[in-house]
Amino acid sequence: MHPFRKAVEAGDLTAIEEMLADDVVFTSPVAFKPYPGKAITAAILRGVSRVFTDFRYVREIAGADGRDHALVFTAKVGDKELNGCDFLHFDEDGRIDDLMVMVRPLSAAHALSEAMGAQFERISREAAEAMGG
Repeated sequence: MHPFRKAVEAGDLTAIEEMLADDVVFTSPVAFKPYPGKAITAAILRGVSRVFTDFRYVREIAGADGRDHALVFTAKVGDKELNGCDFLHFDEDGRIDDLMVMVRPLSAAHALSEAMGAQFERISREAAEAMGG
């Protein structure tokens, strides 16, 4: 089992954050522009942990060179069930430098967008605090 998967399934947000490169780029399934940086990515992942229920990984796919992983998951946002995938890329130091999430169906993506939108003031505040602001 991949360490990122293990940390997510254990709810170990500290371990997840430690796996992120400082220059990680997070690509959201519901936002047009990617979010650059460890502070905002970690804050978004904490927000997701508050929004998702019944989260579980159902499949793990590893690239031949070990630097790419796809983790397929199921979860709920409110009463909407969704399927998704975390696409991870690792830098030379073994830290996640690219994290892209995709979800389906569209109705669940809309529910996720609304739920994360409600979290975004807190997410922004947490990211600013992490950056010393």
